[in-house]
Amino acid sequence: MYLVTAAEMGQLDRLASSEYLVPSIVLMENAGLRVVESIRRHFQDRVKNRRVLIFCGKGNNGGDGLVVARHLLNQGAEVKVFLLARPEDLRGDARTNLEIYQKMGGRIFPLLGESHLQRADIALLYADLVVDAIFGTGFKGAAMGLPAAVITMINKAHRDTVAVDLPSGLEADTGRAFGPCIQATWTVTFALPKLGLVVEPGASYTGRLEVADIGIPQKLIDSQRFNLHLLTPAWCRSCLPKREASGHKGLYGHVLAVGGSPGLTGAIALAATAALRAGAGLVTAAVPRGVHGILEMKTTEVMTCPLPETPGGYLSREALDPIVERLAACDVLALGPGLSRDPATVELVKELLPRLKVPAVVDADALNALATDTSILTGDHGPLVLTPHPGEMARLVGTTAARVQEDRLEIARKYAREWQVVLLLKGARTIIAWPDGQAYINPTGNSGMATAGSGDVLTGIIAGLMAQGLEPGVAAALGAFLHGAAGDEARASLGQHALLAGDLLNFLPAVCRNLEVEAGVTAGLGRD
Repeated sequence: MYLVTAAEMGQLDRLASSEYLVPSIVLMENAGLRVVESIRRHFQDRVKNRRVLIFCGKGNNGGDGLVVARHLLNQGAEVKVFLLARPEDLRGDARTNLEIYQKMGGRIFPLLGESHLQRADIALLYADLVVDAIFGTGFKGAAMGLPAAVITMINKAHRDTVAVDLPSGLEADTGRAFGPCIQATWTVTFALPKLGLVVEPGASYTGRLEVADIGIPQKLIDSQRFNLHLLTPAWCRSCLPKREASGHKGLYGHVLAVGGSPGLTGAIALAATAALRAGAGLVTAAVPRGVHGILEMKTTEVMTCPLPETPGGYLSREALDPIVERLAACDVLALGPGLSRDPATVELVKELLPRLKVPAVVDADALNALATDTSILTGDHGPLVLTPHPGEMARLVGTTAARVQEDRLEIARKYAREWQVVLLLKGARTIIAWPDGQAYINPTGNSGMATAGSGDVLTGIIAGLMAQGLEPGVAAALGAFLHGAAGDEARASLGQHALLAGDLLNFLPAVCRNLEVEAGVTAGLGRD
């Protein structure tokens, strides 16, 4: 699903009216109706006598709120509209809807100063629902003055709140809130989701997100060049590798997972097992000779390979040729889990990457090795998927994790283009940036996954998908979605506090099965 900025959404609105002759008041009417339908679902179609407070600004977002007010009033709800402007300040379609509402007998309660807040504060005590239609997509900066006071008052009331298009106080393009911001129970956004609704902290203010069709022609939407996407089950379903009825393990690829070191064999075991769980036909885990026996005890389905090591037990420079030889019979390299930062191992990584003839997923200490010399990334190399967390990304680009977090999307897109790699930046709402400028945002996952080994599982999933023939960017996006969805399944069953990386492996099959059933790729079924 496309993601849009405020400017892109405004352009769609204008083109719908100018080129497709869809009147703007029709779009406003449809927007309000979609919110009403959502409210009816919330109340299980019983809106009569429900006490609904609608807070409206003077712009088009307020006009949408007035459409909601009209229809709820017509359906028997007890509606109160609090207008953060003088009625005569409204213009255009918003003014038209105000006048219709008033002719229907609807009352307007202007909120023009601190003295007017008491009436709204008392009404909030008895409200069944609050509708936030104060600010629209054009809002930037911090809510101040009276709007800030109203937003704070609504949040303190702790009533179910539906935001119209986006929570007031939130920037549509950044997801940032520099002042008070509505904490919505759910948000009904129009036509396409705005970027700020799906990145943090905006996603947390948004609550449950509903995307509503308001009549903008699909042909118009498809004609635009949008580079941002929200991962959806439907898209992931379409990407899921197909399993042939006559298939065998040789058809589904061979992953070579290289990593491990004393005390860190769990990381490579998780990654290798995850590659199998993601559907790879064969997986070999190559580790320092000294920990090889430990890995064989940890894994059953994974094949293992001992490699030359340093006196300290880390992979040595002499492991280079054996790895390259092994890769001749493999389809994908997963490099980094548990690898260590030993100087000899760092040199091994830097010499290995330029010699690759297969795609690679590069994670953990392999990324830290690259941070010592990123010229490898700006030179010629094969298809790479880099999977840094913010700290690793900061080391790669010479900044701080805090700076990376401040501008996650642009940093990911910038270096994906500069290095010509797929760059998966981990974190809440993981970003997958492609070298051609496309970027995907993953909505799955939860904070219970912030635990040791979770990233190793992700590395293995992506490698397993690539082994089955998916392009690196598609594999990274689908892998992030599956990884997060497995975490969500684990949270639903086990809770967040006790969640382990191994739990992701246990719940991944259920997530894949759900996609298989929907896509019709289980045994005996054809695709729709």
